[in-house]
Amino acid sequence: MNFKQPARALEAEIAQHRHWLHRHAELSFQEAETTQYLIAELEKLGIPVTAFSDYHGCIGHIKGAKPGKTVLLRADIDALPTVENSGVDYASEHPGVMHACGHDCHTAMLLGAAKLLKNVESELCGNVELLFQSAEEAFTGSHYYMDKGYLNGVDAAYGMHVWPGIPEGSIDATNGRRMASCDNFVLTVHGVSAHGSTPQYSKDAIVAASSIIMNLQTLVSRFNDPRNPLVITVGTIKAGTQFNIITDTAVMEGTIRTFDQGIRKTLEPAMRKLVTETAEALGCTAELEYHWLEEPVINAYPELTEIARSAAAKVVGEGGLVETPSGMGSEDFGYIMDRIPSVFAFMGVENQEYGATWSLHSDKFRVSDTALPIGAAQYAQFACDYLEHTAKEGAQ
Repeated sequence: MNFKQPARALEAEIAQHRHWLHRHAELSFQEAETTQYLIAELEKLGIPVTAFSDYHGCIGHIKGAKPGKTVLLRADIDALPTVENSGVDYASEHPGVMHACGHDCHTAMLLGAAKLLKNVESELCGNVELLFQSAEEAFTGSHYYMDKGYLNGVDAAYGMHVWPGIPEGSIDATNGRRMASCDNFVLTVHGVSAHGSTPQYSKDAIVAASSIIMNLQTLVSRFNDPRNPLVITVGTIKAGTQFNIITDTAVMEGTIRTFDQGIRKTLEPAMRKLVTETAEALGCTAELEYHWLEEPVINAYPELTEIARSAAAKVVGEGGLVETPSGMGSEDFGYIMDRIPSVFAFMGVENQEYGATWSLHSDKFRVSDTALPIGAAQYAQFACDYLEHTAKEGAQ
């Protein structure tokens, strides 16, 4: 079964979905209108839907006529707090909110895949769950569905992201590390304020904060194994009220990225020790709030990765298979991957002629509608091929 041509025949329909979603962009945890649209469209296809009274997003259920495994296809549905400057004629109608990360594409492509799979429901050897997930940009949006048990019984999961660094017509389904974990921290330094002309009476929170920022990098260069990628970034520092007052408080926020779950566990206590002792050496105290957020995205199941690559070859041809380096960005699909055997792929959307060259989260980010059938076909192809593969394994 090959979904390349059937998906291409749905290009106009998938684009129509995408344009509606783009115009009605909604922020994380606020996707009420989007959710109602998705429920209505799935029900038009005759697909039963699970919705939630206390959460956005929904899950569609396609039950194959033949017994078999259950595979999950996931698309995220939230947008970003961005003023749109993409120049498309279906720009967001919600001021300051834009689909600048391509989640409208993911959602429209999964709606297309839903129709493709529903049309061959009688031939499927198992079941397909269609997760339209709320709040990916909030780091923890996927937790609800997993923690509440809505994904119980899923044997494998597939996620995908449009990627402007890869040419349109290409798919990267590579084994191993793909995206990093993401943990955030808030660090507050307390000192003693004084007049700027009398530093001897102060315990300068800015000096202590500056020393902490510098010392944090020794965790990267000396505490961490250099063969393991690790990023510690302080992104904001807020301190002081006037040029001639030595402030008594400094607040910093930052992020930590790695692929290694071991370093995640040991880094927090090491960071607390370093922060406390650095502050104390300068007569200050420090409080560290440490938030574990997203798990790393690691394709750790070679068999699933091979099914994804084989599916992609049917959609874009062998020449369309690419391998790109892993990156330190994050994706909350990692929470699902940590609990269900999964694979995550990147779908190329770079298109010079269309002007689709801007990075994710740019206010000028755009994707050509011609890319959408590729994603719909890949979603459907992976689900069908996985169910067929596992059915054959079970029959042996």
